[in-house]
Amino acid sequence: MKQARCGWTLALLLLGAGGLAAATLAERVEAILTDTLVARGAFWGIQVVDLASGSTVYEFNPDRFFVPASNTKLFSTALALTTLGADATFHTRVLAATAPDANGLLKGSLRLLGGGDPNLSPRAIPYDKSAAAGDPLIAIEDLADQVAAKGVKRITGDIIGDDTRFVWQPYADGWSVDDPNTKDGTAVSALAINDNSQMLSVRPGSAVGQPAALLLSPALEYYDIDNRVRTVAAGERKIYADRLPGSRTLRIWGAIPLRDRGEDLALGIDDPALYAALALRQALEERGIVVEGRAVAKHLLPEDVVDLKRAPAAPAATGVELARRDSAPLVECLRITDKVSQNLHAEMMLRAVGQARRNVGSREAGFEEMKTFLAGAGVRADSYHLLDGSGMARLNLVTPAAVVGLLRYMYASPVGQTFLSLLPVGGEDGTLATRFTNAAQTGRVHAKTGSLSHVSALSGYAERSDRTWVAFAILVNNYNGQSTEIRQAMDRVCALIME
Repeated sequence: MKQARCGWTLALLLLGAGGLAAATLAERVEAILTDTLVARGAFWGIQVVDLASGSTVYEFNPDRFFVPASNTKLFSTALALTTLGADATFHTRVLAATAPDANGLLKGSLRLLGGGDPNLSPRAIPYDKSAAAGDPLIAIEDLADQVAAKGVKRITGDIIGDDTRFVWQPYADGWSVDDPNTKDGTAVSALAINDNSQMLSVRPGSAVGQPAALLLSPALEYYDIDNRVRTVAAGERKIYADRLPGSRTLRIWGAIPLRDRGEDLALGIDDPALYAALALRQALEERGIVVEGRAVAKHLLPEDVVDLKRAPAAPAATGVELARRDSAPLVECLRITDKVSQNLHAEMMLRAVGQARRNVGSREAGFEEMKTFLAGAGVRADSYHLLDGSGMARLNLVTPAAVVGLLRYMYASPVGQTFLSLLPVGGEDGTLATRFTNAAQTGRVHAKTGSLSHVSALSGYAERSDRTWVAFAILVNNYNGQSTEIRQAMDRVCALIME
C-alpha cells in the first residue's frame, strides 16, 4: 500500500504540473482515487483486461477481497444462462384432485403450484424501460379466469399456495434484519406474485388530527396495520414503519401535513405462498365462485429434505389442471434481473439451477452448481465466497480478478453476446440510464452496478475509442460519505478506460 500511495503522489504532481498528456493511465486513475476525501478514504479494487489479447490494461488490488453488492448477480445470471439455457421456461399451474361436476362443484382443495416464474407481475416482457405499470395481480386474475371458464362454481376445500418446488429458505445468511421489510429483501419463494411485494400509500387524513389515509396496491389485506400516523396542519412529513421478524403486524407512525402529497412504502411479503393463495381466493370469489375453505401455504422445509445438495427426482405433480401460465423464455427473465437489479429474481434463479440439475431447489444445491460452473470458467475457488444470488448478503466476498475472470469467460462463450445483452447500458437503460450520458460515452459501457451501505461496484464491458473491448471490475468498500461522490469517481475511471 505504501508503494501505491507513492504512485498516487506522483500522479498528483504530474497532473498539477500540467503533465496530463504525459501521465500514464495508471497515474491518471490513481489521481482520481485520491481526488476527494471520500475517495481517498475508501478501499478500491480495480482490474481491466483487454478481451482480444488477454493483457492487463490496469489493476489495483486485483486479488484483495471486496463485498460485491449486486455485482453478485453477474455470477447468478451467468450460471442460470449457461446451465438452464436461454429458452428455458417456468410453469405455474392450478390443480384439483378431480374435475368439477356438472353443477360446478369442486370437491376438495385447489392447489396453486409455483414453478419458479419470477414474472407473475404486470412487468412488460421483453424488458421495456418506458413501460407503465399495470394490474399487479394480472397473473392471478388470468388464472382465476381460466378456473371460472372450466365451470367451477363452488370449492369445498382450501386454496393452497404451494411453493414446494424450492426449499423454504426465504432469507440468506448475511442479510440485514430489516431487509425483509422492504421489496429489496422480500422472502424467496417458487410462487412469486408481483415480486412478492405490496405498495402501501400513506396520504393525509380528511382533517387535522385524523389518522393518515392508507391505500394498498394490490388491494389485498395481508398485514395487520397499526396506523399511528396523524395528519398535522403543516410541517415536515415524517413517516416511520417497522415490523418485527416473524410478525404479521406492521406498525407505522409519524406525522403528515394536511396538503402533503404523501409517501409510498414498498413492503416485502414474508410468506409469498400464503399471499398468492389469498390473492387467488379473492379473485375466485370476485368471479362468483364460492370457496368454503381457507387460504393456506404449503412449504418444503429444510428439515424435511435428506440432502440439501442433491435429491432423487421427485414424482410429477398429479391432478386435474384447471389453469396454467407459462413464463417468458429465461433470457428475458435474466435481462430484467440484471437491467433493474431485481434481487428476488436472482435468488430464484440460483434455486432454479439447483432444482434443474440436482432435483432440489435449495441454496446449497445452487451453490454446488455455482462451484462447478466457476471452476469450468477458470475462476479460482479461493477468490470468491458467495452466500446468496442477489448480493444482499454482507458476507459475500469476491476479488476484482474473479469478477473479470467470469466476464472474460462469458464473453468468449457461445452465449457471450446474449450475456452482454443482459447488462444495463450506459446512458440508455436499466441502472445505468442516468450515467455515461454524454455523447462520447453513451452506449459504450455494458455493466452491472452494485450498492449497499459503504459499498459501490461497477463491473462489465466497455468499448474503447479504438473499437477494442475490455472487461473491467471496479469495487469500492468502506467509504464514508456520499455514494454519489464514489459513483462519480468510478465513472471517471471508466471514462479513462474507454479512451
